[in-house]
Amino acid sequence: MRQCPHGEPMKQTDLSAIYQATLQKWGEEAQFDQAIEECAELIAGLKHYKRRKVDAEAVIQELADVTLMVGQLTWMFGEEKVQQAVAAKLDKLRRLLADDAAL
Repeated sequence: MRQCPHGEPMKQTDLSAIYQATLQKWGEEAQFDQAIEECAELIAGLKHYKRRKVDAEAVIQELADVTLMVGQLTWMFGEEKVQQAVAAKLDKLRRLLADDAAL
Protein backbone atom coordinates (compact mmCIF):
# COMPACT_ATOMS: atom_id res chain seq x y z
CA MET A 1 0.00 0.00 0.00
CA ARG A 2 1.25 3.49 -0.78
CA GLN A 3 2.27 5.77 2.05
CA CYS A 4 1.22 9.35 2.61
CA PRO A 5 3.87 11.95 3.55
CA HIS A 6 3.47 11.24 7.26
CA GLY A 7 4.29 7.55 6.83
CA GLU A 8 0.85 6.04 7.31
CA PRO A 9 -0.65 4.05 4.42
CA MET A 10 -2.82 5.96 1.94
CA LYS A 11 -6.36 4.70 1.58
CA GLN A 12 -7.59 3.72 -1.86
CA THR A 13 -10.29 6.39 -1.55
CA ASP A 14 -7.59 9.03 -0.99
CA LEU A 15 -5.71 7.86 -4.08
CA SER A 16 -8.89 7.81 -6.15
CA ALA A 17 -9.67 11.37 -5.08
CA ILE A 18 -6.18 12.49 -6.08
CA TYR A 19 -6.41 10.70 -9.43
CA GLN A 20 -9.85 12.21 -10.11
CA ALA A 21 -8.66 15.72 -9.21
CA THR A 22 -5.59 15.32 -11.39
CA LEU A 23 -7.68 14.18 -14.33
CA GLN A 24 -10.14 17.06 -13.86
CA LYS A 25 -7.38 19.65 -13.59
CA TRP A 26 -5.14 18.60 -16.48
CA GLY A 27 -7.22 16.19 -18.57
CA GLU A 28 -6.70 12.74 -20.01
CA GLU A 29 -4.35 13.72 -22.84
CA ALA A 30 -2.01 15.53 -20.45
CA GLN A 31 -1.94 12.49 -18.17
CA PHE A 32 -0.92 10.26 -21.07
CA ASP A 33 1.84 12.71 -21.99
CA GLN A 34 2.99 12.92 -18.37
CA ALA A 35 3.16 9.12 -18.12
CA ILE A 36 5.28 8.99 -21.28
CA GLU A 37 7.59 11.69 -19.92
CA GLU A 38 8.02 9.98 -16.56
CA CYS A 39 8.79 6.63 -18.22
CA ALA A 40 11.38 8.33 -20.42
CA GLU A 41 13.00 9.93 -17.37
CA LEU A 42 13.18 6.52 -15.68
CA ILE A 43 14.79 5.02 -18.78
CA ALA A 44 17.37 7.83 -18.83
CA GLY A 45 17.93 7.49 -15.09
CA LEU A 46 18.60 3.77 -15.39
CA LYS A 47 21.04 4.34 -18.24
CA HIS A 48 22.87 6.95 -16.13
CA TYR A 49 22.87 4.59 -13.13
CA LYS A 50 24.45 1.81 -15.18
CA ARG A 51 27.24 4.25 -16.14
CA ARG A 52 27.54 5.42 -12.51
CA LYS A 53 26.53 9.00 -13.39
CA VAL A 54 23.72 9.01 -10.79
CA ASP A 55 23.15 7.16 -7.53
CA ALA A 56 20.33 4.83 -6.56
CA GLU A 57 18.36 7.71 -5.02
CA ALA A 58 17.98 9.34 -8.44
CA VAL A 59 16.54 6.11 -9.82
CA ILE A 60 14.26 5.76 -6.79
CA GLN A 61 12.86 9.25 -7.43
CA GLU A 62 12.14 8.36 -11.05
CA LEU A 63 10.56 5.07 -9.94
CA ALA A 64 8.31 7.04 -7.59
CA ASP A 65 7.17 9.27 -10.45
CA VAL A 66 6.46 6.27 -12.69
CA THR A 67 4.66 4.47 -9.85
CA LEU A 68 2.35 7.46 -9.41
CA MET A 69 1.63 7.59 -13.13
CA VAL A 70 1.00 3.84 -13.30
CA GLY A 71 -1.49 4.30 -10.47
CA GLN A 72 -3.15 7.15 -12.35
CA LEU A 73 -3.34 5.15 -15.60
CA THR A 74 -4.58 2.05 -13.77
CA TRP A 75 -7.35 4.12 -12.23
CA MET A 76 -8.19 5.61 -15.64
CA PHE A 77 -8.32 2.28 -17.50
CA GLY A 78 -9.95 0.32 -14.68
CA GLU A 79 -8.21 -1.35 -11.77
CA GLU A 80 -9.98 -4.68 -12.20
CA LYS A 81 -9.00 -4.91 -15.88
CA VAL A 82 -5.39 -4.08 -15.08
CA GLN A 83 -5.29 -6.58 -12.20
CA GLN A 84 -6.63 -9.29 -14.52
CA ALA A 85 -3.96 -8.49 -17.10
CA VAL A 86 -1.24 -8.55 -14.42
CA ALA A 87 -2.50 -11.92 -13.16
CA ALA A 88 -2.37 -13.33 -16.69
CA LYS A 89 1.18 -12.01 -17.17
CA LEU A 90 2.26 -13.55 -13.85
CA ASP A 91 0.78 -16.90 -14.87
CA LYS A 92 2.74 -16.74 -18.12
CA LEU A 93 5.93 -15.89 -16.23
CA ARG A 94 5.37 -18.80 -13.82
CA ARG A 95 4.98 -21.16 -16.78
CA LEU A 96 8.17 -19.85 -18.36
CA LEU A 97 10.06 -20.30 -15.10
CA ALA A 98 8.65 -23.80 -14.68
CA ASP A 99 9.72 -24.68 -18.24
CA ASP A 100 13.25 -23.44 -17.51
CA ALA A 101 13.38 -25.47 -14.29
CA ALA A 102 12.52 -28.62 -16.26
CA LEU A 103 15.65 -28.26 -18.43
